[in-house]
Amino acid sequence: MKWRGTSLLGDEVGLTVAATLGVSASPIASALELYVDTQTKQIYAEPGPHRQLLGNFEKVEKAAADTAETLNKEEIKAIRQNLATKDEEIKALQKQAMAASGPDAVQVKMDKKGLQFETQDKNFKFRLGGRIHADANFSDNDQFVKAGTTTPEEANDGTEIRRARILFEGTFYQDWNFRTQADFANDNVRMKDLYIKYTGLDFMNITAGQQKQNFSRELQESSNDLMFTERSLMNVLNAPVVDRAIGLNFQSTAERGYYAGLGVYGNSITPARTSGTEVNNAGDEGWGISGRAAIAPIEEATKVLYFGAAGNYRVPDDSGDVSRAKGLNFKYETTNMSNLDLIDIDIDVEDVDNIKMVGAEAGGIYGPFSVGAEYTRMWIEQDQNGAAFDNGNNGTLQLEGWYVDAAWTLTGESRKYKHGKFYKVSPERNFSLKNGGWGAWELATRYSAVNLDDGAFKGGKISNATVALNWYFNDNFRLMADYIRAFDISNPAVTKANGGDPDDVNSYTLRLQLTY
Repeated sequence: MKWRGTSLLGDEVGLTVAATLGVSASPIASALELYVDTQTKQIYAEPGPHRQLLGNFEKVEKAAADTAETLNKEEIKAIRQNLATKDEEIKALQKQAMAASGPDAVQVKMDKKGLQFETQDKNFKFRLGGRIHADANFSDNDQFVKAGTTTPEEANDGTEIRRARILFEGTFYQDWNFRTQADFANDNVRMKDLYIKYTGLDFMNITAGQQKQNFSRELQESSNDLMFTERSLMNVLNAPVVDRAIGLNFQSTAERGYYAGLGVYGNSITPARTSGTEVNNAGDEGWGISGRAAIAPIEEATKVLYFGAAGNYRVPDDSGDVSRAKGLNFKYETTNMSNLDLIDIDIDVEDVDNIKMVGAEAGGIYGPFSVGAEYTRMWIEQDQNGAAFDNGNNGTLQLEGWYVDAAWTLTGESRKYKHGKFYKVSPERNFSLKNGGWGAWELATRYSAVNLDDGAFKGGKISNATVALNWYFNDNFRLMADYIRAFDISNPAVTKANGGDPDDVNSYTLRLQLTY
């Protein structure tokens, strides 16, 4: 027989009551008021001194109690089974959560930098990016003949894919980076960047592989960031000698104030040139050393003043190239697709002992305004066994090029500067007909010149002026419009039909640029 009731005391007294009733309660009583002596803890059926009411208790039939007990056991068993199932589900969810947030978990995102993968601990990263530069070109006042002949020469008008690159870059174990970039423009495949970089030192990065040499801010800046569709006339000197090559490069990592880089380079990764059926790839490869430094006494978000200097020394290879597949050819064509070279001169590298170059540069940003200027001077030393340049300068040929540019962001944004380089404008409000944004608008101008004349050596001389209007829809799309006027041309590669020098040649380029 069991008793059921409501206890007015705590659990300890309640258990005592249950035990007492189980052995001594009267079988004829169906309901009782029970009291407990607060001093002796004994239970009584009547009130008295020191006795406190426990509550009312009723007799419960054994069969009903047994049934309730059985049901309770079944319910408890079901609850336990349910809890066990839920526990397994919780463990599975915890395991998934740990896999999703553990050090090896991979996060995937797509933004203005392209498709990116990154582990939770940032030990491993990968990015797929690229660029497309689609151009439309037009020239006028460009009817010439090849110098000394009657062969017509004229700029080609039309459209082309100026650049079509795909980029793979990433990180292994935080400190090891890699970069692979190939260009598929002009129905041809060329490797641009192919290197490994170690970033585990606090003060310096070390890069090994095909990369840009340390010379000229304009050359260092990505074509995605240039204000103009093409680099200046100064690049006529720089491109054949200090563009990409395989080498070992040391670069400072200071966030602000200064930048410095020093590298030793061999030849380019480009396959050797061929002359007929003969591969021009005999003998030792050339080598070079170049360094560049920039200091910024003012470097703020919208205020920058910097000065820089660079130097380069290169010995050509035994195949007669400056850097594999590159002869020492200085030329300027009105647009990339035009095939109209206003100046064009080749120097036999087999007659060259070494090439020395120095560069000076400066630039600044003040809110939406920016300016920049560079100067390059080159000395080409004659080989002792080579033919003299006949320039009256003891076998040393001196060439020079320079430019100055200025820009104004009409919508108020500022260009960016970091590590001795300028970067393109990022719109405050992206272009959107739906949301009312108009992107960023930039007006830029540049004057540049190159002088390949030195005494009796007449390689040519030319100046040009460029006006550009750039419309940045967002960080990935840009529309560029350039007008270039070439003038002050002497000793050219082409002449007018009457033999006079060409003058005031006009070129127009419209480019749609996608970068990611």
